[in-house]
Amino acid sequence: MERFVEIVNSIVWSPALVVLLVGAGLYFSIRTRFVQVRRFGHMARLLFRGDGAAKNGSAGFTSFQAFCVALSGRVGTGNIVGVATAIALGGPGAVFWMWVIALLGASTAFMESTLAQKYKFRHKDGWRGGPACYIEQGLGKRWLGVLFAILTIVGYGLLLSMVQSNGISTAFENSFSIKPIITGAVIVALLALIIVGGARRIARVASIVTPFMAVAYIIMAIIIIGINWRAIPGVFGEIFSCAFGVDSAFGGIVGSAIAMGVKRGLFSNEAGQGGGAIVSAGADVRHPAQQGLVQGFSVYVDTLLVCTATALMILCTGTYNVFAEDGTMIAANAPEIGSNYVAFTQGAINTVFHNAGSIFVSIALAFFAFTTMMAYTFYAESSILYIFRDSRSDKAEKAAVWAYRLLFFGSVIYGASTGAGLIWTIGDIGLGLTTWINVIVLLILCPQALAALKDYESTLK
Repeated sequence: MERFVEIVNSIVWSPALVVLLVGAGLYFSIRTRFVQVRRFGHMARLLFRGDGAAKNGSAGFTSFQAFCVALSGRVGTGNIVGVATAIALGGPGAVFWMWVIALLGASTAFMESTLAQKYKFRHKDGWRGGPACYIEQGLGKRWLGVLFAILTIVGYGLLLSMVQSNGISTAFENSFSIKPIITGAVIVALLALIIVGGARRIARVASIVTPFMAVAYIIMAIIIIGINWRAIPGVFGEIFSCAFGVDSAFGGIVGSAIAMGVKRGLFSNEAGQGGGAIVSAGADVRHPAQQGLVQGFSVYVDTLLVCTATALMILCTGTYNVFAEDGTMIAANAPEIGSNYVAFTQGAINTVFHNAGSIFVSIALAFFAFTTMMAYTFYAESSILYIFRDSRSDKAEKAAVWAYRLLFFGSVIYGASTGAGLIWTIGDIGLGLTTWINVIVLLILCPQALAALKDYESTLK
């Protein structure tokens, strides 16, 4: 079974999908004349000044709340473990390619979120939608929209949620010797308090917890980097030289640097996978392109801030090792750590705050994973509402939502108390399938998002 799942996963997440995502991001960037660069300042104004926020009493939540929910789904274990893995297998140059992917991914996030605003439906609990909606309404393929929704419910809402709860329970068991089953029960209790309150409560909690979580992590990174400020010029020089194979030590793994930077960057920012679009449909804004710009900005926050904070902490302190494809160690800066990727970040913090790295990283991972599960639940429940949108029975919809919630709570406890290796791979397959469907649909519906951008920019003039 495990071998079969691994084979299917390797097919779904083949280099072809990476090429599709990178190619789509480049194509969207060119067609929008790099709107993610041209309108960078406007993105920030929409977010922080409330230009894109809806009026009080509207059917959705604000642009900032949608930004926070989407960011909570993007900022997760990939920002700590994923970045360390990229450096370990691709060298410092992998960081540069993560930046490139963030730049291209911002255009993809703009496209999917703009379309999500254009094609959405009004539910009694607020606006809902996402890729399933623009697949059905834009392409006229209801069956494909339902398939996308089911894959989202199973992949995001159940399987990958198990992985997140497993990450929290493992971290707390290692740092505080708390039994995984207890951690799982506490997670379920906290999630239940939030989820039962509906989408608006998820949005309110995310708008408080997510900024706090990200800012606290970045402050810690600034402290570590600031103390090691003399190493910064050398670190940036190493990043750029390794990215293009100029550095003699890492010249032989420039291909790995590109591959790992691209893969980890895509995994972290989630642009093109559809989750951010589901959240964007819930925002009540004055123009579809506004929310597209805000979600493009969330990709920058995820990669250019949080991922870069992790990378610079590790590189400035030298608490990392680099491995070739055959497993031999190319750079042994911290041989005692070996290939324990989480320990890269923990070791960086320990250089300043002795023995505090394990505790801080455990708490950070807990916050990241918890808010990610909140976002996954929103994705799943929105998909259920989409499937039942034409149902004449409210009871059937409510029954489906509560059935999912019970399964979700059970999966969280199960994931916290058992291994998550096979579950992670199966979840990746579902996520990969939604990405294939979503990116191809975005390429087809691209002209509509471009028309929305043109219309919005004409109003700015």
